[in-house]
Amino acid sequence: NHQGKNFYELKHAWKAQWITHPVSSTLDYGVFNFRRTFSLENVPEKYIIYVSADNRYRLYVNGKYVVFGPSLGDIDHYRYETIDITEYLKPGKNVIAAEVVNFGEYRRAAQQTFQTAFILQAENEFPNINTGNGKWKVIKNNAYSCIPFTSDSLKSYYAAGPGEHVKSNLYPWGWQNINFDDSKWLKPKHGTVEFAVGRGFLYGSTWFLVPRQIPFLREDTVRFYKIRRVSNDINIGDFIEKGKSATIPPNTKVTILLDTKYHTTGFPELIISGGENSKIKITYAESLFLPDSLTHFWDGNILYYDRKGNRDEIKNKHILGYYDIIEPDGGENRFYKTLSQRTFRYVQFDIETGKEPLVINDYYNKTAEFPFDKKASFKSDDPQLSKIFNVSWRTIRNSSSDIFYDPYYEQLQYIGDTRIEALVSLYISGDDRLMRKAISQFDDSRLPLGLTQSRYPCYIVQVIPPYSLLWIDMIHDYFMYRNDDAFIKQFIPGIKNVLDWFARKVDSTGMATNLEWWNFTDWAVGFLNGIPPGADDGYSANINLQYVYALQNAMDIFRHFGYDYEYSKYEELKYKIQKSVLSRCYSDEKNMIAETPEKKIFSQHTNIWAILTNTVKVDEQPALMQKIISDTSLIQSTIYFKFYLFRALQKAGLANKYVEMLQPWKNMINNGMTTFGETDKNPRSECHGWSASPGFDFLHTLAGIYPKEPGFKKVVIAPNLGYLKNIEVSFPHPSGMIVLKLHRKGKNKIEGTVVLPEGITGEFLWNNRKTGLNKGTNKIKL
Repeated sequence: NHQGKNFYELKHAWKAQWITHPVSSTLDYGVFNFRRTFSLENVPEKYIIYVSADNRYRLYVNGKYVVFGPSLGDIDHYRYETIDITEYLKPGKNVIAAEVVNFGEYRRAAQQTFQTAFILQAENEFPNINTGNGKWKVIKNNAYSCIPFTSDSLKSYYAAGPGEHVKSNLYPWGWQNINFDDSKWLKPKHGTVEFAVGRGFLYGSTWFLVPRQIPFLREDTVRFYKIRRVSNDINIGDFIEKGKSATIPPNTKVTILLDTKYHTTGFPELIISGGENSKIKITYAESLFLPDSLTHFWDGNILYYDRKGNRDEIKNKHILGYYDIIEPDGGENRFYKTLSQRTFRYVQFDIETGKEPLVINDYYNKTAEFPFDKKASFKSDDPQLSKIFNVSWRTIRNSSSDIFYDPYYEQLQYIGDTRIEALVSLYISGDDRLMRKAISQFDDSRLPLGLTQSRYPCYIVQVIPPYSLLWIDMIHDYFMYRNDDAFIKQFIPGIKNVLDWFARKVDSTGMATNLEWWNFTDWAVGFLNGIPPGADDGYSANINLQYVYALQNAMDIFRHFGYDYEYSKYEELKYKIQKSVLSRCYSDEKNMIAETPEKKIFSQHTNIWAILTNTVKVDEQPALMQKIISDTSLIQSTIYFKFYLFRALQKAGLANKYVEMLQPWKNMINNGMTTFGETDKNPRSECHGWSASPGFDFLHTLAGIYPKEPGFKKVVIAPNLGYLKNIEVSFPHPSGMIVLKLHRKGKNKIEGTVVLPEGITGEFLWNNRKTGLNKGTNKIKL
């Protein structure tokens, strides 16, 4: 990205104007092509443009693809890209072309929109290529129509947008190229669309434009692994191998199942020739499904339900998922690229040809991931842990685009998921840019009532009050790991608004009660719709202790910035709630905190919060933690909430048990999963970033690397090796790499080296013994 010398100008009124199609509906589904030809005597040293569109666009210069955007935001923070297109220009005639898509009423839930529109402004004034100058041209691309999908059609909650039906005989082939004849294209409408302004301008507008916050997505070509199945024993060749093709004979029906070997995301590209009057249906799925008759089985004790089985196996399985349809026009080397991201391990072609053969010249995937680089490493004497670490990393990469999300079913950025995803990405890559964007977007989502929305950006308002608390915890995470006061301080008003919403719910008992909205905490068996007992219509110790946890994290921030009044105010409230929870919900019989004052229901969750908040005394926490992990009568944590279970395990001094508690992740790998799912048993989503927590815990809990103070200026290294004898770890600290090589001798001794980067000191903890750490190589022998 290049901010450009005219950034101040872009903050206010733009010289360019938004343009759109003059007669087509600007609210309904449609694909629109814009073009502007111009001449250059010489190519300048730099040619900077600023560009955006509603909903999404692809930009081409002289027929070459340049960028996909805009980065996802909301109407009040609508992103524009800043691009230097010099390398694409040449002396003489040039063309800039843009494909703009409005997904209409079927858009993904994360897409905020006003109407179809496109804007481009050049930093160079000569020639004037700005939109709104009357020299651009536009058509609606009538080749495209929408294939809507619903939760019913996919048999699970779905909010990720439509498929596309392409009739190739209506497509304006070559429209991106210089010599394309656009004489019959229309003059765009402007002026009535809205003049373009940056956020903070003195007049109102529809889109308030702000610069892109994150780098461009990484786009790589990834070829398919294998053709797994072809119907009717038809010999189709091997078109997934570069340089080869497949010919489908005339008047033929064939089904072809492709396997990528690994869960992946991207924008698949297809090149075909011939095949006029054929029909190609392309279905995308994270896994194959068993027929209903095979999804239930009895092992002699328990009835199990499994829709998918081992993901590597295809026998007796079928595909279920969203799809695209292409109707070829018979032309040569026709190129198709999906308008929206697709997520898949398996892709199925269902082809029906007409009177002429269809040639599949090539098919491959173009990834579009956030450009995280893997900087951390983990090795031990248990090779299965390396597999878990690597799958955690793939899970995060496939859950990270221009937001953190579940890539198949929803493509929404939820606070609960994002807090874990941000920490995993921070620990493995050291890159905090997507974390920063997420924190800012949740701040942008705040409602007048004081809470954030649970997921954002999103045009469907959903409120999960505990997620607003987790947003505060996420800010605290950043506060601990990055020395960035200016970024943190801007969120203090929002933090106070969230805390005060809960404070208004605290009644004379000292506990918050009658909480509106969806008080989701975990998809645990025993929590109806994920809600702890008492949260909606009584008193929930669980929710109250989540509030205490957020209060404590907020107090750290208030103390750091000198907000003494707020610190004292919330400290008093914190103690009041803790005292009430203990007096009203603690069971002497169970020696645990119950879910409600009735003391009939107990969960791991509430007692995890009791440890994390020191509501239970520190010297009592090891015994409580032991009960949490051993008492099977408690409501059990799902794989999502095990992140918090492991935080409590570490705090209570029992983290040496961590490596013994990884069976759910081992089971997923043994079942052929290549990313970790929404749940570890029969998951809906095969890739859910909240389950990638081992990518954090292997470095934070097992290797024991974490900040000693805000800003990560000092480091603690307190390893918990469990049954392991050796670990080799590298970790990306903001000041450089931290490298550990440790060997446990017998039960209680450890030796090795710790390398700290320049300017960083810390301490090494082992079996209640401590030694100081300085920059450079430190020898450990305890």
